[in-house]
Amino acid sequence: MGLTSIEQKLFFDDNGYLLVKHLFTPLEVESYKRHYMQLRAQGSYPGDFDGVDPTSNDPLKRYPRMIHMHRWDEISLQWMVDKRLNDVMTTLLGREPLAVQTMFYFKPPRARGQALHQDQYYLRAQPGTCLAAWMAIDPCDEMNGCLQVVPGSHQWPILCAVKADTTQSFTDVTVSIPEGTPVLPIIMEPGDCLFFNGSVVHGSLPNRTGDRFRRALIGHYIEGDARQVHKWYHPVVRMDGTTLEFAESEGGDKCGAWVERDGTPVLEYQSVTPINTPASE
Repeated sequence: MGLTSIEQKLFFDDNGYLLVKHLFTPLEVESYKRHYMQLRAQGSYPGDFDGVDPTSNDPLKRYPRMIHMHRWDEISLQWMVDKRLNDVMTTLLGREPLAVQTMFYFKPPRARGQALHQDQYYLRAQPGTCLAAWMAIDPCDEMNGCLQVVPGSHQWPILCAVKADTTQSFTDVTVSIPEGTPVLPIIMEPGDCLFFNGSVVHGSLPNRTGDRFRRALIGHYIEGDARQVHKWYHPVVRMDGTTLEFAESEGGDKCGAWVERDGTPVLEYQSVTPINTPASE
């Protein structure tokens, strides 16, 4: 089901994210699971930056994430522009969004997570920001590395990137947040969808289980009145599946870093770190 109350919209406005339960049916989710597992078993695709290595000791090399599947896979394209996703995002944003990316994360047992980050750091949509639709394929909990969010961080600017712990994260950059800031785990069931603003700080811990995947199908979108997005997200797709021309954006030249002043964390602005990867969870 989609949005059913004004309270849901107000929650999104206040917190920067919203969990919509059972947006897709169990049969649909099972079909997506089979589809992407079959695709992964068949080899590599455009966007598999490290390829597939079935003999590797690193679970993420045996099951690397898929990126931009909608460019070559019709099932991915149809999911990305699904009416249910569109209806929720149009209600949240006040205007129909534009689609720019699909991703599929397998996150097999013992796989690393992804350090805290903001999607807008990568997409750099202008004006406005981006929005993620993150659908659970498996039950997601703290043991298998569910998504975590920082409520209210959609009101922050883009934060400066710092070095991440690559023993815990498959990406090498993260953002710093003030000590004591709540980081909330989002427990999800298959077919649940989490929608979140591009400035929301989020990430995930490693999958600590020995036998459970934490698969997720993800779409990234930009606000309907945006006119620029980073070059990695072209072509831009309308929600009817057609494409349109868009300007390339490199983003601003400033980012925020938290510093202590008189015992209070405040934002201090610095130069933006160049983008070194085209996608994030």
